[in-house]
Amino acid sequence: VILLCFRRYLLTALTSCLFWNTFGSSAAMDSKPNILLFLADDLGIGDIGCYGNNTIRTPNIDRLAREGVKLTQHIAAAPLCTPSRAAFLTGRYPIRSGMASSNRYRALQWNAGSGGLPANETTFARLLQQQGYTTGLIGKWHQGVNCESFNDHCHHPLNHGFDYFYGMPFTLLNNCQENKPPELDVALQAKLWVYSQIITLAVLTLTAGKLTGLISIRWKIIACFTLVGGLFFISWYSSYGFVQYWNCILMRNHDVTEQPMRLERTASLMLKEAVSFIKRNRHGPFLLFVSFLHVHTPLFTTAKFLGKSRHGLYGDNVEEMDWMVGKILDSLDKEGLKNHTFTYFASDHGGHLEAQDGSAQLGGWNGIYKGGKGMGGWEGGIRVPGVFRWPGVLPSGTVIDEPTSLMDIYPTVVHLAGGILPQDRVIDGRNLVPLLRGRAQKSEHEFLFHYCGSYLHAVRWHQKDSGAIWKAHYVTPVFHPPGAGACYGKGICPCFGEGVTHHDPPLLFDLSQDPSEAKPLSADTEPLFDTVIRKIGRAIEEHRRTLTPVPEQLSLYNVVWKPWLQPCCGTFPFCWCDKEGDSTQV
Repeated sequence: VILLCFRRYLLTALTSCLFWNTFGSSAAMDSKPNILLFLADDLGIGDIGCYGNNTIRTPNIDRLAREGVKLTQHIAAAPLCTPSRAAFLTGRYPIRSGMASSNRYRALQWNAGSGGLPANETTFARLLQQQGYTTGLIGKWHQGVNCESFNDHCHHPLNHGFDYFYGMPFTLLNNCQENKPPELDVALQAKLWVYSQIITLAVLTLTAGKLTGLISIRWKIIACFTLVGGLFFISWYSSYGFVQYWNCILMRNHDVTEQPMRLERTASLMLKEAVSFIKRNRHGPFLLFVSFLHVHTPLFTTAKFLGKSRHGLYGDNVEEMDWMVGKILDSLDKEGLKNHTFTYFASDHGGHLEAQDGSAQLGGWNGIYKGGKGMGGWEGGIRVPGVFRWPGVLPSGTVIDEPTSLMDIYPTVVHLAGGILPQDRVIDGRNLVPLLRGRAQKSEHEFLFHYCGSYLHAVRWHQKDSGAIWKAHYVTPVFHPPGAGACYGKGICPCFGEGVTHHDPPLLFDLSQDPSEAKPLSADTEPLFDTVIRKIGRAIEEHRRTLTPVPEQLSLYNVVWKPWLQPCCGTFPFCWCDKEGDSTQV
């Protein structure tokens, strides 16, 4: 009898285990998880511990990697903020939405510009909203605000599927902090100052000549020169002279809450908002996109973290961001949501090598990879961290070496939410769920196209049958000084003109053997050289056939400051307010 009971118990236990293995994971997948997306600003892949850095402390990001899946070949669709984030939000190359520039302004320059993410683009937030998700964005937007008036908010997050927004509609700049050198259009401002001084000197010379009788000229002409000079000065100084007021603002939904923002409490406010959003929506499902202002210059860091890292102000800022990640993850644990939340961490592009203050490095480290922010082809500008966690569904401690893209987040989260991808447009991202769960061994990407603005600089071919990852560079930036690995003295490398080199035949690398892109291959050293180049050439032709002309959102007209579009918490031009007080405790 005892033996019979034991056999029945064993059979029941085995059946239960089989049922759980067969249906338990599926049940977890069938339910709609909460989705938490972290996106850092300008963080290099070599800046965090789980990617090999042993001198900057990032225990919370490292914990995500340890408890989930780490991607080693996670690629941004652009090497600069605005276009990369447009691709992230839409799952499409930025050239498809008009968010790729053909001029030197490759990112939005003002809150009062008219360019931005077009209203006809469908973000993943919009699709999740349609699936019953409460959607929130905390932090940086940098996808535009208005089109025709100061409050039409055509590009605003709330017009792109987010139910709640708190943060910067723009991006951090040195101009946002007192006593920092200006960062916005420095070369142009210098020229404008010179022109203004020349006009002033001319007026003073004419006036002195008239008074002394050395120059025969009518006072009306001098007055005319003075008026033109004054209007010229006002025309540019009214924008560049008040960048802190025009660009460095915080908004809650449609309302400006700080103008200018007070950086000493911004991190606390962002953290408070993220934790509050999770608490308010703990019964879910929710999408929370935490778009960090860290680690973009001016690297404002609270006193708690100043001087604590081994890498100066930049390291302090990275460690503060990691602490914020930890606090937000703690809030998930507190609400019992850890196992029901799909969490992701990445950077929008590579670290900014040219960001320096004397000998101090203010930009990130891109590990073994060549180049950095702004460089459309070199790995250092586009290869970024990519970490996923979903306990009980994604395997822990897993490393995936397949090529993936930030654009893949779009179809991935739409799939998890039970949504359907738009059928009226090309979606360049691929659903990562089979790869992340170990159900697929290869990435769905065969080719990835690497743009610098609207200019195609390089193409990656994932030759799945051999495991080779070929990369052909058609255009590369000219480093300054030669061999320096960046464009020091220019702020950022250009995409076209005299600052780039065109390669025919293209530079070819096999990233599976040479991830640092140190030894270009040739027909003499690589038997498959001609075959690979032809294959990539045909892929480019096919890709270009899928492109359709769209309005350029970063045209010169769209990026210039337009006072009638300026978000303002008062009556323009008297735009200043502080509606936050000091309630920053979390």
